[in-house]
Amino acid sequence: MLDVWTLRVLAEVAEHGSFSAAAEALSMTQPAVSRQIAGLERRLGVRLFRRQPRGVRATAAGQVAAELARDVLARVQAMETHLAAFVTLEAGQVRLSAFPSANTFLVPEAIRRFSDAHPGVTLSLDQTDQGDPLRAVREGHVDLALITAWQLAGDPNGIELTPLFDEELLAALPSDHPLARHPQVRLSDLRDETWIEGAHPDCLGPIPHLADTLGNPPRIGFTCDDWNGKQALVAAGAGVTLVPTLARAAIRAGVALRPTDPPLPTRRLFAAATAPPFRPPAASAMLNLLASIAAQHRTGHDQNSMDLSRQRPTSTVP
Repeated sequence: MLDVWTLRVLAEVAEHGSFSAAAEALSMTQPAVSRQIAGLERRLGVRLFRRQPRGVRATAAGQVAAELARDVLARVQAMETHLAAFVTLEAGQVRLSAFPSANTFLVPEAIRRFSDAHPGVTLSLDQTDQGDPLRAVREGHVDLALITAWQLAGDPNGIELTPLFDEELLAALPSDHPLARHPQVRLSDLRDETWIEGAHPDCLGPIPHLADTLGNPPRIGFTCDDWNGKQALVAAGAGVTLVPTLARAAIRAGVALRPTDPPLPTRRLFAAATAPPFRPPAASAMLNLLASIAAQHRTGHDQNSMDLSRQRPTSTVP
């Protein structure tokens, strides 16, 4: 197979009509250029240039070879330019997947900031592989998946997990519920309530632990996979549920969020991606952005926790 440098020598000789001029353009010696062309002619089995007293002249085969060489060199240059754009984030794509409550704040905020910083990179959101998001990353269906510790099972097997933050689980009650008047809700006071279950991982979480704290298994009266539907059921007084702090900003009117006593185990949020060097530069940039947003969320969560502890009993929505 011909190498790119040989093609460049060929193109320069054809352009300048002289071994000496081509050598000067390429920062080579004239004998080195002459040997390069002679070797190419032997390899191809055809004369490319006629040697003349002053310079060289391309044969018919040489003219075709030089034209093809220029085309190859232009394509190589285009390839380098396009791939450099991926590294500099002037082009490329990031395919994300996330569970519903992550889409209430974290994902939209990440997309907004990333699009502002890197408008040439295409972003997409895919939720078709929520049953096994790690496999979706491993098989290349998505570049980055937001998952919780509840979705981890076994060895990640080549997937790099970046911890983002730990989410507190809050009790979601109708705003006119008697317990909503209190700054905290004792879980034992919810043992006789109807519970609203959801899709994994936006569900009631480790139900055995919840059952131990309630004193009996939660009585699940409704199952709703839609995030807005769960909130509507709570606001309508159909039951209570659990809401992660990540979704606090998206809670609708008529729903009161309260910390629980005792607190339920937190759930850890991760960003899952292939490990370098197989991770695309744009995916690494998105991962860094998510980590930055997560750090801001942790700071805001600490302040919100302080506000919740000081709120007046008459407040319905923190």
